Amino acid sequence: MKRSLIALGSLLMLGGTASAQKVAFEEYNLDNGLHVILHQDKSAPVIITSVMYHVGSKDENPERTGFAHFFEHLLFEGTENIKRGEWFKIVTANGGNNNANTSDDRTYYYEVFPSNNLELGIWMEAERMLHPVINQIGVDTQNEVVKEEKRLRIDNQPYGNLIAEVKRNMFKVHPYRWATIGSMDHLDAATLQEFQAFNKKFYIPNNAVLVVAGDFDPAQAKKWINQYFSVVPKGTPITRQTFTEQPITQAFKARYEDPNVQLPMVVTAYRTPSMKTKDARVLDMISSILSDGKSSRMYKKIVDEKKMAMQIGAFNYTQEDAGLYIVYGIPMPGFTADDIMKEADAEIVKLQTELISEREFTKLQNQFESRYVSNNASVEGIAENLASYYLLYGDVNLINTEIDIYRKITRQDIMDAAKKYLNPNQRLTLDYVGAKDKAQN
Repeated sequence: MKRSLIALGSLLMLGGTASAQKVAFEEYNLDNGLHVILHQDKSAPVIITSVMYHVGSKDENPERTGFAHFFEHLLFEGTENIKRGEWFKIVTANGGNNNANTSDDRTYYYEVFPSNNLELGIWMEAERMLHPVINQIGVDTQNEVVKEEKRLRIDNQPYGNLIAEVKRNMFKVHPYRWATIGSMDHLDAATLQEFQAFNKKFYIPNNAVLVVAGDFDPAQAKKWINQYFSVVPKGTPITRQTFTEQPITQAFKARYEDPNVQLPMVVTAYRTPSMKTKDARVLDMISSILSDGKSSRMYKKIVDEKKMAMQIGAFNYTQEDAGLYIVYGIPMPGFTADDIMKEADAEIVKLQTELISEREFTKLQNQFESRYVSNNASVEGIAENLASYYLLYGDVNLINTEIDIYRKITRQDIMDAAKKYLNPNQRLTLDYVGAKDKAQN
């Protein structure tokens, strides 16, 4: 769901406006509150069955962080009708693949099967919702799996704790302040009853959306969906808290030492609005202007021309309630963090004081047209987008209309957003250094 920390990925530059067919879909509700979205695509004999639950790390008890990510693993353990360890065997034996992922805001499970296995895919996701087996052996097994994942992807990865440290410093009240993977001590301390209660609260039909996409007969799909999902009882409606952070009005600094890091990185971070807002989309565009590709402003000036940094970048880390705008850089030998941040800040000031040229604006618009086409280029991508737009944005048709929001963004909007959100007094400066690097820049 997030852009890469080190590179946002290059986008195809188009000579004209990209185009894509509108994504057709049908949506309805079951009596138990499950929202269903169907998207028929007969271009390939493949179907996707997926369920997105409106539960992420922000829904956790501060003393039990990591539960949502833990359930990403735990709900593959088995059900009353799928024996422990058999889930993946069933999928692969039927020519399919599956996976899941978790964010601060939601958890997403999916299967991809040949189109003749639609009933199997629907049944398996219904089983996961209706009959999960949550016992001590499963919890103990997945506890070790999650610990190994944390060691591999975070603890032993250079800059692996960067996002976690930024979030910890930028959010004081909101649950975004902890990492999605959570605390291993919290998971160790949790009882089986706590895991079972978490499942009962969040993994319910009225907190989820089912998407079926691909080559299938809608009438038959509806029949199987009703057969397998309508028997799942509606859960207790979830009441969500609202968290309000005080505005950042004075710059502050933090430092984090990472034994895996040999080259120090400097990071600045600003708090930004919900991904649902127009301004969040404007900040997406600002990211592309500043650091999307070798022709972007920051890369061209700081890395290519002045050779002051090994890496430089800026990206908009969007979330349901509030986001972060992050600028990062690794200085070349002979230059300091202050040196490269001074140059990066100059590029932000330029956005705040000068309208970007018409030529650069046209290039930017073409990049976002291309991204729109790319995001809906596969049936798997469409399935996840349909689920996200319903669950997090409240409007499934944004899969077709969000590009219109980007098209209406003006050069003045870009200047205004830079002025509003990217000011030196509104930010954290984080020195992310090696454990033996005591130099302060």
